[in-house]
Amino acid sequence: MTMTMSPEQMIDFVDRLYAATGAGDWEAAADMLTDDFVAHEADSLPMAGAYRGRNALQELYAKVMGMCDVVALDRIETTVGGDYAVTILSLRFADPALAPAEICERFRFRGDKCCEIKPFYYDPAPFIAACKAKAAAI
Repeated sequence: MTMTMSPEQMIDFVDRLYAATGAGDWEAAADMLTDDFVAHEADSLPMAGAYRGRNALQELYAKVMGMCDVVALDRIETTVGGDYAVTILSLRFADPALAPAEICERFRFRGDKCCEIKPFYYDPAPFIAACKAKAAAI
């Protein structure tokens, strides 16, 4: 039998997952994911693809941070319904001349763990510009 989380538990879960990944606590993050977890990145992004397994977030985080200099991930709001939570975010980059990337991340839950994350970029151009800026600086 799988436990279903309340809306408050889902919001708390998302907060804890962001805190764990932001602090580099990959063991805690992995414990919050199902064995068949998948994070999907759109084909229009430089990190396109499906990242699978309990260590997928660590792999994806390392790839993204290697591509661009994100200095802040501003969480605006999380809303929940059914087996889903959606968090509205703004990614700020090291170069203040670069516009922030506005995204929503959709979390899908199975029982008391996350089984999928799918980010949706309002416009991928700011993220791509940040990647190009970092590549040019190397």
